[in-house]
Amino acid sequence: MRIIDPHTHVWKNDPAFPWPKENPNPPEEDRSAEMLLALMDRHGVEKTVLVQVIHYRWDNSYAVHAAKTYPDRFVAVGRVNPEDPAAPDHLSHWVEEHGLQGVRLSPAEGPAGDWFAGPLMPPIFERASELRVPLLILTRPGRLADLANLLDRYPDLDLVVDHMADAHPDQPDEIQELLDLARYPRVYVKISHTWSISQRGYPWMDTHAMVKEVYQTYGADRIMWGTDWPVCLSNAEYGQTISVVRDEMTFISTEDMEWVLGKTVLRLWFK
Repeated sequence: MRIIDPHTHVWKNDPAFPWPKENPNPPEEDRSAEMLLALMDRHGVEKTVLVQVIHYRWDNSYAVHAAKTYPDRFVAVGRVNPEDPAAPDHLSHWVEEHGLQGVRLSPAEGPAGDWFAGPLMPPIFERASELRVPLLILTRPGRLADLANLLDRYPDLDLVVDHMADAHPDQPDEIQELLDLARYPRVYVKISHTWSISQRGYPWMDTHAMVKEVYQTYGADRIMWGTDWPVCLSNAEYGQTISVVRDEMTFISTEDMEWVLGKTVLRLWFK
């Protein structure tokens, strides 16, 4: 069974990839591409999508460098400043000149994320659709109605909701907001972060009913797992983020597990 990880982050303290001025306190410890490759090899993970870490802000250089250095193992998804009117052109630059294979936006639920409902979003969504690259959304359920308004306008865009929108397992209304997006056939969901939203220890059983709902609503070919390494390390070992899906979520059939662990990711990346 092919295991393809759709969600990791890498960074390195290296003058060749300087930290932006907006980040005066960058991480002291490296989480380099080579460190990730060692983990992947140890756990049988064939390929990985590198998602631009916020520490670098809008400079996607290190993720792009890693993807170019190890093209058989990595692709990169980047960030652009969503409040910059030139963001669509920046996206085109990173995709066409540097091989970026997606873009991520992270609108907060409160006023700090109101830009997501403003006039700068349609051009970014349109450009991602034109470039045929997936758009990743890191947000919470309170923003999913705004997302739906945009999806109505861009039916040809592949959209990935990261970490099940961090909906709470004991909040049916939040879960329903996520499930309602299944009406858009090109929306995908990462069933990751169970370690973050759980109130229990591994295998985070209080989240499994929610994952089962997402699985049954979207279908296996529109959901995918994900480690979120190294963010996961505060709550979970790298290997646990794999085994919780592969070994503990027994409600997913063997055939469907092939989609969840690899084939859905391959549908969007590594073509």
